[in-house]
Amino acid sequence: MSSQKIRDLRGLGAKSEASLAKVGIHTVDDLKARGAVRAYLSVCRHAQSQGHARPSMNFLYALVGGLTERSWLEVAQTEKTHLLADLDALERLDM
Repeated sequence: MSSQKIRDLRGLGAKSEASLAKVGIHTVDDLKARGAVRAYLSVCRHAQSQGHARPSMNFLYALVGGLTERSWLEVAQTEKTHLLADLDALERLDM
């Protein structure tokens, strides 16, 4: 199992790594196992439980981009509709 740091992924840094660590995602393998959409939703729920605003959708795009070695802008342009649908479906399932 790899212990590659999340901050080493394209488009992600120390702040992203810290946000993910708060929901139990500490390595790239953890992020892959959870998946970008579930990880994003976990971070959103944690932020809201602490009285903070949800992270922007750009964070989701950056997670996908980091895992696929693409820019978050490219992900936003090519996968936005698909990712929004996945997020909506997951939120409905977890209600």
